[in-house]
Amino acid sequence: MVRAGFMRLVLVVAGLCLASLPAFAEGEAGHPVKGKFEAPIAGQASAITYNRSLAPIGYVDFCARGEMECQFSGGNTQPLVITTEIWNTVQDINRTVNHDIKPATDMDLYGVADYWTYPVDKGDCEDYVLLKKRYLTEVGIKPEAILITVVLDEHREGHAILTLVTDKGDYILDNRRSEILRWDETGYLFLKRQSQGMAKEWVSLQKSAPQVMVSTRSRSFLSDMFKFGRAQTK
Repeated sequence: MVRAGFMRLVLVVAGLCLASLPAFAEGEAGHPVKGKFEAPIAGQASAITYNRSLAPIGYVDFCARGEMECQFSGGNTQPLVITTEIWNTVQDINRTVNHDIKPATDMDLYGVADYWTYPVDKGDCEDYVLLKKRYLTEVGIKPEAILITVVLDEHREGHAILTLVTDKGDYILDNRRSEILRWDETGYLFLKRQSQGMAKEWVSLQKSAPQVMVSTRSRSFLSDMFKFGRAQTK
């Protein structure tokens, strides 16, 4: 039986970018994540982080392939100091990736429900995130200031975005819009993100971790998710 502590964690998303997915047969389709979540407070420039959380399963699988993105540790927790030059570069990268990568589901591309990778010309939300982070680090921004983040969108469905932690607040790079908004202006519910100290360590953005119903692709994927949770809580 799955431990109660695991069920209380904000796991969220057995697969992200649900809004872009085609309809599934009855009995296989997931439902929007349910539960009571705290929304960002208007005017609060930066998110508060709480206890450790589990990384998304797709990210765990991505890291198991030896990707360099997963290697940073001992990161500087100081925010990125924004200059006009840096801001213009961030905007250019966000627009370029959003323009060059066309939306497509993992099922269409790879034949699986959830697969994180660097896109070539097509991908879903986490693929956009990975490519933007790669480009931003290549121009000299430290990876600990560029954090992969899991949210619930306006439909309470899972979505991956990128948080830029700056001295002006937390700003969001999103494949759904070209404008870079501060986190409290997005309309999203923020669940968890990478720790600034270590890529593979994730932290909750919710004060408490309510029990939720997780959107799933299929029963077999849900079973795999629970197995992963048991391994993490032993």
